[in-house]
Amino acid sequence: MKITFCGAAGTTTGSQHLIEVNQQRILLDCGLYQGRRHEALERNQHFPFDATKIDCVVLSHCHIDHSGNLPNLVKQGFVGNIYATTATRDLCAIMLPDSAHIQMSDVEWLNKKRKLTGEPLLEPIYTKLDAQNSLQQFVTVGYHRTLPIADGVKLTFIDAGHVLGSAQVILDIQDHATGKQHRLLFSGDVGRPNTDLLVDAEPSEAVDHVIMESTYGGRKHELAARTSEHICNIINTAIDRHGKVIIPAFAVERTQQLLYTLDKLSHEGCIPPVPTYVDSPLAVDATNIFRLHMDSLKPSVREALFMQRDPFGFDGLKLIREREDSQKLNDLIGPAIIISASGMAESGRILHHLRNNIEDRRNIILFVGYCAEQTLGWKIREGWPRVNILGDQFQVHAQIEILDSFSGHADHDELLGYFDRIGGAKKNVFLVHGESERANALQAALQERHEGRVEVARLLQEVTL
Repeated sequence: MKITFCGAAGTTTGSQHLIEVNQQRILLDCGLYQGRRHEALERNQHFPFDATKIDCVVLSHCHIDHSGNLPNLVKQGFVGNIYATTATRDLCAIMLPDSAHIQMSDVEWLNKKRKLTGEPLLEPIYTKLDAQNSLQQFVTVGYHRTLPIADGVKLTFIDAGHVLGSAQVILDIQDHATGKQHRLLFSGDVGRPNTDLLVDAEPSEAVDHVIMESTYGGRKHELAARTSEHICNIINTAIDRHGKVIIPAFAVERTQQLLYTLDKLSHEGCIPPVPTYVDSPLAVDATNIFRLHMDSLKPSVREALFMQRDPFGFDGLKLIREREDSQKLNDLIGPAIIISASGMAESGRILHHLRNNIEDRRNIILFVGYCAEQTLGWKIREGWPRVNILGDQFQVHAQIEILDSFSGHADHDELLGYFDRIGGAKKNVFLVHGESERANALQAALQERHEGRVEVARLLQEVTL
């Protein structure tokens, strides 16, 4: 059995890990790489393997850095099954066409400028039709339902607690060449314990090899009580200034978590009523999918809906779909909260809200999740005084706030706790989905408590087990 780390090795985006065994090729995730535009375009357009030779894909969850290049894989000739949970498939049904739409819109915007300068015109990585074609190849599998997916390979999903439908991937593998039996665990993205919406990541048993995320290695999130106090202070400060709170947020899970939290804080009297806008058609659709899959959420969320109190809605909340309504937000006067995708501020309507608000000192830009290196969100978080937004330079005068406690990723201590709940010898541990500093910090901590091999995966590294 051979593993090749084709993405999310030394970085947090573009998750792709190739398993080769019994003359079969199984791809774990097929995510988009996000970063410098030219590098991202090159890496996303060209796979380090032949798409026609992939036998099947196993998808851990819907987030674009894990699922977002599936349409391109199909476009390049992949004809196999894409295995995912039902909720993941439902979310991909809105997210993948939306990703295509964003690419097409951004390329159209950029090409207007490139025509004027005589630069070569760009093309999107894939179209909406490619996205729709990829959805035809999904096969849904419930948690704990073991399914043969290749010669000598059985798949089981267990809950990862990261986002609706997210899964840890367990592959039970009979290697015909060596006669060895392997149990491989791919963590996907590990969720935080004790969140408002989702159940905790499940423990696993008898694991031989682990591919594990390391996004927040060496970092700890703020305590929940301090988070509530902090967000109340941020919103009340903006209200006092007659400014706006602009929140780049992923459309799936992060937006729903924010709505749930704002509703709770409003009922507690922590914040006064303030006009709140979710400006993302994708987030609106995703929220409806959350309502369809209430059985996957915590009992307290289900009870809120049963008691006829929408857990994702409150007075003053407006959900924006149409472009014209989004553009009207440019003329807002007075305090407001605007939640818009994408969370890394790399694409989508959030770019226009940042253009219109980042130079106003009354406003606050609040980041509530991880931003990969070199993304616009990362540059703003890192304190860059000037940033490029859709081809133009802007001074960063708005106040910048960060609340990583809203992250859907487990922090350093929580990752260690998750690792301790993985049963078995864990002879080989490969850390992925983390910048080098984060992965190295987690590696050092794991080596102190674990006798097996713990290694930070390198891009295109091949490992034979």
